[in-house]
Amino acid sequence: MKGILESTSHGLYCVPGDFHIDPHLPVKRAVVTHAHSDHARWGCKKYLATQSCERLLRLRMSPDAEFRFFPYGETLIVNGVRISFHPAGHILGSAQIRLEYGGHVVLITGDYKLGSDPTCASWEPIRCHSMISESTFGLPIYRWPSQEAVFDSINRWWRECRDEGKCCLLYGYAIGKSQRLLAGLDPSIGKIYCHGAVEKGNDAYRLSGVTLPETTYVGSIRQKYDWRGSLVVAVPSVHGTPWVKKFGRCSTAMASGWMAVRGTRRRRSVDRGFVLSDHVDWPSLLQAIEACTPETVWLTHGYTAPVARYLIENGRDAKVLDLRGRNEGDEDATDEDIEQTTGEIPTT
Repeated sequence: MKGILESTSHGLYCVPGDFHIDPHLPVKRAVVTHAHSDHARWGCKKYLATQSCERLLRLRMSPDAEFRFFPYGETLIVNGVRISFHPAGHILGSAQIRLEYGGHVVLITGDYKLGSDPTCASWEPIRCHSMISESTFGLPIYRWPSQEAVFDSINRWWRECRDEGKCCLLYGYAIGKSQRLLAGLDPSIGKIYCHGAVEKGNDAYRLSGVTLPETTYVGSIRQKYDWRGSLVVAVPSVHGTPWVKKFGRCSTAMASGWMAVRGTRRRRSVDRGFVLSDHVDWPSLLQAIEACTPETVWLTHGYTAPVARYLIENGRDAKVLDLRGRNEGDEDATDEDIEQTTGEIPTT
């Protein structure tokens, strides 16, 4: 990447700028794409991020850390490297990071998705020479249904459960996915409650100007309560724990891109699986690459080899970038992290 970036034990490092992007370990200066824990690590001395990421980032980080926040599109020059943040469409405040040095432009996508989302700014194509793109769902089997169709299905499931006298438990990660789910729910069906970790994310979203339906923190409800007809948005880690028993007869569902594969839904042991992801699917990944017109594409995080092979076979220069130490687990490994760093009431 023209001597601009290299992969180190601490993560992606900008050599001339002397800063890391989404480091795996604490560093003195971190430029972060968004507030999920696998991108914004605790313990760095200084953080640079977008203005709309501020409340989420401060929610997770030490109060002793130093922060600088920038609006989308504004340019900052560090040791001759021009840095700017551009909407990624992943979650609130998520950004693609554009670096320009010596006439060469590198785009780091972070996690991103195409299309509209009422809870965050929509992805924008950025022309570049080199593009570093995630490929979490980089296989042709991953093709997302329309957002409207998914929310129609979720609300229909809720109505049916209400009519059967059941409570609905809908699982989504505490930051990003849960708020997107809330924004798509029909509050006329019944009351909406949230796990404590989700409610903390809701507060940050609302204070950032995002409109969400009215919700109630589950922990504020007295012991004996009739949960029938209500919907509870909770983090996946509570599934199968004693915390769930308080809701009586209930139906469980998980919202994730992984729900596109039946075997994953069976392993999660939930009643329903809704295919809703905050990452690009296969056609969107190819569309994004085409729109950004890179000379070279570097693939990270996910199905890197299949995507690189496909791009090469179709005439593009594509390579796999090994980011050592990067979490390759869940779609967004954030729920337990939020519970531990914000003093959430135990789920047992």
